[in-house]
Parts: sequence; structure tokens; C-alpha cells
Amino acid sequence: MTGLDGRRITSAAALSYVRFQAAHPDRHGRRPGVFGLVNGLWAAGLLSAEEVRFRRGGNDWFSENLTNPGDVDPAVYDRARHPGAASWFKASAVAMIERVEGYLAILDAHGVEWERLDSAAPGSIIYDDAEQVVVVPFGGNHLPREPISGYCAG
Repeated sequence: MTGLDGRRITSAAALSYVRFQAAHPDRHGRRPGVFGLVNGLWAAGLLSAEEVRFRRGGNDWFSENLTNPGDVDPAVYDRARHPGAASWFKASAVAMIERVEGYLAILDAHGVEWERLDSAAPGSIIYDDAEQVVVVPFGGNHLPREPISGYCAG
């Protein structure tokens, strides 16, 4: 997979966390993650039959292999308590990150711009497990995050 600048996308070992999200804020000022973006395309009826099958299988795999932080702590994504809370993969969760590629291909096919962020300090950690963290950005901004060129079709 390559970025807009043609460079090969690789995981930087020195960075601890990885997030895939919308390249631009939505109408609420948020940047949904890759799963929310693909699920939105599905809900709007925009996915092909093959993309629907991939989404279902991928979502089932993630449900079986990745803990839903909201199941552990129902308040983790509460916008009043944790504004801007977002999930980030740990860079060591290679199997999880590799499986995201199919979701990114769907976004590319539909011209949905996305970006990959890598950071050693994405925010205050409010949830932590073997594969991921949920963080609230420091000071309500995203400055500690280091985008690795935006990738998109478009």
C-alpha cells in the first residue's frame, strides 16, 4: 500500500499507537474511525455485495478477536465525560492493523478520504488492553499525533 506521495506505508517501530480515521471532520467536527466510515457506507446502502460480505466477515472477526472497550466500560465513549475519545491500535497489534487494509480498500473504492496517524502519545489513556487504547486527546487538540501522509482515492 502506498501513500499519496508514492512512499510505501510501513509501521514505524518507534511509534506506539496507530489510528485510521476520516481525513476531514464530519458535520459534528469529529473524525470517525475506519470501521465507522465503512459501516456508514453500508448503512447508506452504498456497498457492493462483495463489500457487504467483506464488512460482515471483517466485523465478525474483529468482534471475536478485539475487545469492545464499551463492553468493558460503558462510559468510555461518553462524549460528556470523555470528549474526543478515540480508539488507537497498539503498534504491536500487527494482525489487527493488517486486517484494516480491506476496510481501507473499500473507502478508497468509494472516494472516502482517510488518514493514518501514528503517535507515541495520542492523548490521556482511559482504556488499555493488549491490542488497543482509548484516549482523550491532550488539551482537546491533536497536536501530539503525527500523520503519516493522507491516503485516499481521490
